[in-house]
Amino acid sequence: MPSWTGGYDRRGDGIVDKMDKKSRFKTAVSLRYRKEKDKAPVVTATGQGKLAEKIIAIAREHDIPVEQNPSLAQALGKLNPGQEIPPELYEAVAVLLAYIMEIDSKVDRKT
Repeated sequence: MPSWTGGYDRRGDGIVDKMDKKSRFKTAVSLRYRKEKDKAPVVTATGQGKLAEKIIAIAREHDIPVEQNPSLAQALGKLNPGQEIPPELYEAVAVLLAYIMEIDSKVDRKT
């Protein structure tokens, strides 16, 4: 199954997924970006281990894209829920958002 990091879908939701090979704990970060309301993407949830697995499972249940990107997940995982991403992560998250928007547009054309 293809996966992605951070993100956006029609609802403005996404998950960043990282498996930390040293600790063997999975890390997940959920992002939201509502163009009309948010100045920048906002962290909506973070978790490690079983909580990360639950965040990812909920995302998949709701067809929210999940991407594996260890460095981005690590950086985003330092933020608290409700916190906007910092300017130094704008470019990395923008690339991710563009990718997700492209996927969404392809899905829309098929339906």
